[in-house]
Amino acid sequence: MNTKPESRAIELKLDGEKRVFDIDDPQLPKWVADKSLASDGFPYDKKMDEKDYADQLKKVQIELVKLQFWLQQTGHRLMALFEGRDAAGKGGTIKNILTYMNPRYARDVALSKPTETERGQWYFQRYINHFPTAGEFVLFDRSWYNRAVVEPVNGFCTPEQYERFLAEVPRFERLIEQDGIHFFKFWLNIGQEMQIERFHDRRHDPLKVWKLSPIDIVALGKWNDYTEKRDRMLTETHTAYAPWTVVKANDKRRARLNVVRHILRSMEYDGKDDSNVGELDPKISGSGPDFLKQD
Repeated sequence: MNTKPESRAIELKLDGEKRVFDIDDPQLPKWVADKSLASDGFPYDKKMDEKDYADQLKKVQIELVKLQFWLQQTGHRLMALFEGRDAAGKGGTIKNILTYMNPRYARDVALSKPTETERGQWYFQRYINHFPTAGEFVLFDRSWYNRAVVEPVNGFCTPEQYERFLAEVPRFERLIEQDGIHFFKFWLNIGQEMQIERFHDRRHDPLKVWKLSPIDIVALGKWNDYTEKRDRMLTETHTAYAPWTVVKANDKRRARLNVVRHILRSMEYDGKDDSNVGELDPKISGSGPDFLKQD
C-alpha cells in the first residue's frame, strides 16, 4: 500500500528566482539545503548543540512541573495557542512542554475539520468547549486563528466570514483575559527553504509521512498568500491583553526553549527558580508583528 499522498513538482519563486521543486525526489536540492537554516533572516548559522539543549530543556521542564502543581493548588487556569505555517514545529514544541506534566491536568487540543453540527455553530463555540477548568494547563495546536490564515488562503471561508472574524476576535480574547485565564499566543515563524526541507523530510520518512497532507504540498506554492494573511493577523489581533509572541523557529531547539521560558517568566508560582528558567534570547523571540521586521 502506498501511504504517500499525491504530489507534483511545484514551481517556486525564491529571492526573485524561479525554481522547480519535486518533493518526490529523494535527494534534497542543494539550493534548499544551503539556505534552509538562514532563511527568513534566522540569526544563527548553526543549530543549538544537542547536549546543551537537553541540559537546558530538563531545567525548564522541572519548572513546568512546579508551575503545574501551583495551578492545581490555586485553581488558576493557563491556555496557550500555537500557530505557524505547516512544519513550523508546533506539535513538537507542545510535546516537549507536556512530557513530564500530569496528563490529567495538562493536555493538548488539536481539532480536526469541523463537523456538520460545528459548521452550524458560532465559530468560536467548538474551541470554547476545550478551555481549561480550574487547575488545568491547555495547549492548542492550531486554534480559532485558522480563520485568519489557513481558511482564507485556501477558500475554506467566505471573505465576509474572514472580515467578521478579525473584527470579533479582539473582543473574544478580551473576555478570556477578563475571566482570569493566563493566556498566551505564539506564532512560530520559519523560512521558506526551511519549510521545504521539513516537508521533504516528512515525505521520505515512513514514520512521518502521515504528517504531510495534499494541502501542505499545495501550500508550497502559496507562500506569499500565507505571508500576507499572517502579517494582517498579527497586526490586527496583537493587543495589550492578548499579545502575540513571535518565535523564529528554523532551529527547533532554540524555539522550544524560548517558548517555555516565555511562559515561565510570565508566571509567578511557588518554588520558582530563576536560574532554571533562564533568559530569553531576544534574537529568537519578541512581541508582535514588529519583531518580524527587525534585521
